[in-house]
Amino acid sequence: MPEKHLAYFVGDVVDNLDLTAMDAVYGTEKRGQPPYDPQMMTKILVYGYCVGVFSSRRIERHLVEDIAFRVLAAGNQPNFRTISDFRKIHLATLEGLFEQVLKIALEAGAMKVGRVAVDGTKVKANASKHKAMSYDRMKEKEAQLKAEVKDLLAQAEAADAEEDALYGKDRRGDELPEELQRRESRLKKIREAKKAVEARAKEKAAAEGADPKQAKPKDKDQYNFTDPESRIMKGADGFVQGYNAQAAVEPDFQLIVGQTVTAEANDKEQLLPMLDQVELQSGQRPGEVLADSGYCSEQNLEQLDSEAKPERRVDGYIATGRQKHGEYMEPCPRGPLPKKATRVDRMKRKLKTKAGKTVYAARKTIVEPVFGQIKQARGFRQFLLRGIGKVRAEWSLVCLTHNILKLYRLCNE
Repeated sequence: MPEKHLAYFVGDVVDNLDLTAMDAVYGTEKRGQPPYDPQMMTKILVYGYCVGVFSSRRIERHLVEDIAFRVLAAGNQPNFRTISDFRKIHLATLEGLFEQVLKIALEAGAMKVGRVAVDGTKVKANASKHKAMSYDRMKEKEAQLKAEVKDLLAQAEAADAEEDALYGKDRRGDELPEELQRRESRLKKIREAKKAVEARAKEKAAAEGADPKQAKPKDKDQYNFTDPESRIMKGADGFVQGYNAQAAVEPDFQLIVGQTVTAEANDKEQLLPMLDQVELQSGQRPGEVLADSGYCSEQNLEQLDSEAKPERRVDGYIATGRQKHGEYMEPCPRGPLPKKATRVDRMKRKLKTKAGKTVYAARKTIVEPVFGQIKQARGFRQFLLRGIGKVRAEWSLVCLTHNILKLYRLCNE
């Protein structure tokens, strides 16, 4: 392979990461075959995500057919189950590698996080939206199944009485008909789903300062039986069963400097947590943030301009509404704003100024191409894992490999 091949670069980056937490998992266990070297396994997994090979079965195939994978694996050929188990066992460590790679990238470019653009993209969950059921439908189905179970039990009792009359009472009589077992199992699952949706409504009410005891789910609230933590969300391709993957991107090299995943479809609650994520993961508080209208609210703008905590202030350029393609933007009006003007009114005026328009116009060229590179160029359109915790770890892996690719190009320019 060429000396500057991506595989060699990935190998060098992984060699400089702290993987001691992986070694600790195996301890001094001497039974069975020794495990594959965690460093080697990390290299093939990271390289796979870099080149758009995400599934363990496809990685196994590439370990036979692709010379780059074979070089990183040093001739080893772990099977797909071993690769899948490695990803699951070391999920927490793999998630933490994002910060290590980001630190390397920031130091390589001698960068300071100043301006960031924040956005979210809907990524499909490893679950079908056809496996979801609304709270209203659960109530209907519960009532229907209860009636069916009652009817089947009555039929079973009648059959038992008839058989007792014919054959005597030697039969055990506790064998449930298969049809009854199936309905009772479905009824149990629906009742568990109802409880989960009701608990969700109470948690939301508590978070909003309302009385949890009075909280009730909306009839359209959904529960997915395959991945209960995922939600039906409206994405670019219509409604999907998925998660809202968030990223904060800096403008110079399009490095992802903060990332997370939420099950909330609405972005309004994600702006301030994302700024905290940038500070946590990069070690730096951004000075400016650009975001579309999905992140705009009076409360968010108030928090950005907090007078109580000047060290937490961030200069925001947040769209206050959607502008249609080709729509003419009115020039900035002259004169002072009315005294009763809200923060949203002030932001609207700010983005109409020449400076404000110039700064905000850069948003699309900073963050949106990153999602294009991840979803279109590398083909990451669906999580392989289930549950918000595992999905967050997988998104971290996607984001750290995005940064490795940016760092690779930076080092080879």
